[in-house]
Order: sequence, then structure tokens, then C-alpha cells
Amino acid sequence: MKAQNSSGHQLGIADLDDLLQSLQPSLTGTEFVFCSVSGSLSEYIRLEPLATIREEEGLTLVLPLAIAERENFKVGSVFRQITLTVHSSLEAVGLTAAVSRLLADHGIAANILAGYYHDHIFVPRDKADVALRLLQRI
Repeated sequence: MKAQNSSGHQLGIADLDDLLQSLQPSLTGTEFVFCSVSGSLSEYIRLEPLATIREEEGLTLVLPLAIAERENFKVGSVFRQITLTVHSSLEAVGLTAAVSRLLADHGIAANILAGYYHDHIFVPRDKADVALRLLQRI
């Protein structure tokens, strides 16, 4: 059962067993890169990054590979995005650990970002299909 907050938004599933049974992972077709840049977000917002993270060392942009290449950003590892389409609660305990443990046990790096509704896992592009199959069987 999903709870609602005071503004009526659903809070998502918090029970780990329910989450694991309802994952429904979905692999996007876009390839992404993580880029570190200096300056403020306003300088890069036109690129429509999927996500940004401000760190002491700079601003991290999660961008489609094509945009990063077009803008001549230094590109390192390339990732594919797997979205866990279950509406997980931001207060759920253990989902990130279970997913990252499963992938780690198979030698697959997992960079996980939580959105309000879903968790998004960025895995190396050459291991994305294997990661998806593993998550479908969890």
C-alpha cells in the first residue's frame, strides 16, 4: 500500500520485499556519461542534463553521450540507464543495497540515482543487457 504525504503525492512502497517483487526494470536506449565541469548550473542548463550533482570539486552533469561529444566534453566511461519502474519510497531501506549487491556479485558497476518516483541505475554499456536480466530475476 502506498501512503500519501500532506500534499496528496504518493510516497511509494517502503517494504523491501514488496519492492523487490515489483521492480520491473526497464533499460533505456540512450547512452550516458558523467562529466565534471566548473561553473554554475545556469551555464549548462541548455544541455538539459538528466541529473546534476554539486560537489566540492565541481558540477557533475549526467548527459547523453551524443550531447557530451557535441559539446567536446572529456568522455570516459559510457553507461546505460536502467529504471526500476516501481514507485519506491525515498525512505525505503535496503533497495539500493540489494540491487548494488546483486550487480557487484556479477562484476557490474552500479551508479544509482534516486528520483522522487523511481531509482535509476547506470551500468557500463557493455554489461547493460546482463544487468537487466539479473534485475528481472531478482
